[in-house]
Amino acid sequence: MSTETQGPAEAPAEESAPALNRDILDALTTLIKQAGARGHSIADGFKLAPHDLLAMFKLDCELPMKELAQRMGCDASFITTIADNLEKRGFLHREPGQRDRRVKYLMLTEEGLAAKERMLSQFAEKMPWGYALSQEERRCFLTLVRKMIDTPSPVAGHGDDTGAGV
Repeated sequence: MSTETQGPAEAPAEESAPALNRDILDALTTLIKQAGARGHSIADGFKLAPHDLLAMFKLDCELPMKELAQRMGCDASFITTIADNLEKRGFLHREPGQRDRRVKYLMLTEEGLAAKERMLSQFAEKMPWGYALSQEERRCFLTLVRKMIDTPSPVAGHGDDTGAGV
C-alpha cells in the first residue's frame, strides 16, 4: 500500500494518540463548562452560591465540617461560611460532637433533604448525561470516570496535585 493514499484513519498510532488525547481534552473541557453553567443556573434558582449547592450534594449523612472541606477540596475555614449560608436557609444545622465539642457536625434538615432532592432532579434534567445517555450508558460513563479518578498517574510526581476530588 502506498503512503500517498493513506488517509487520516490510517495515521500511525504515535500521531493519532496525541490528536485523540487533544480531542478528549477539548470535549471534556466543553462538557465541564456546560455542566458548570447549568450547575450555576440550578444554584441561582435556589438562591444559593454554587459552592453551597456542592456542599449539599456532598452531605449525605451527619458529617464533621473538616471532612466536608476534604470532600469539597477547600479550606476548612470556608466551610463555616457555607454552613452559615445553608443554616440561614434552614437547609442544615450544626451539632457539637459528643466526644469532642470542638468538632462540629453538619446535617441536612428535612427541608434541606427535600431541597437536595429537587436539585438532584433538576440536575438529571439539565445535565447532558441525564438526558443524552441511556441508563446503561450512564453506568458505563460513571465506571469510566471512576476508573480515571482512581488510577494513579504513571508518571512520578504527576499525580493529583490540583486539589481535585471536589
